Amino acid sequence: MPRASGARSRPGLTVRHSGVVPDVVTVRSLKITGVHRTLCELGSRLSAVESLVLMDAAITSRLTDRRMLTAHRRLLPLAELAAPAESPMETRLRWLLLKADLPCPEVQADLHDSQGRFVGRADLYYPQARLVIECDGVNHRERLVEDNRRQNLLMNAGFRLLRFTAADVHQRPEIIRSLVGQALRVSGTAPPAGAGSG
Repeated sequence: MPRASGARSRPGLTVRHSGVVPDVVTVRSLKITGVHRTLCELGSRLSAVESLVLMDAAITSRLTDRRMLTAHRRLLPLAELAAPAESPMETRLRWLLLKADLPCPEVQADLHDSQGRFVGRADLYYPQARLVIECDGVNHRERLVEDNRRQNLLMNAGFRLLRFTAADVHQRPEIIRSLVGQALRVSGTAPPAGAGSG
């Protein structure tokens, strides 16, 4: 918030004041920083992956797009990786793959069978390997029947599928790196084992 705003922190709301702020908008009668300035400010306080989570969320919410993000020097080079991920865990999973020096997957890719019929949307997708990577969130149990039907359609259409959870991302990242790396190497689309920094 601009220093002169007079807004103060309260339970559930942390207010930070800044000097001259060129990117200011009014929301519910309050002057606040615009989306790009907010991303810059948060990016100076958060880890790279959590900054990318916010950029992805801003794109998904249609508050910005990659072109607009990359126009802000302070948001580079993360802005070049931003994509319309549908959950923070999808972004964290994608970040894990990138930090393992694996190729950058497509995000929220529409997939079709050989007749051109839509069979599903992939959280992450490697087209050359026809490898779909799904990040199962907390609502996976509620959507199990739908997810299983979708998985069957994808596999029947010739896609390979790997599923991971938040626990995998946080507690077993080496398993994810190994399985995805192996699947990409088999298809000839990844560097040799041991080439990544992990």
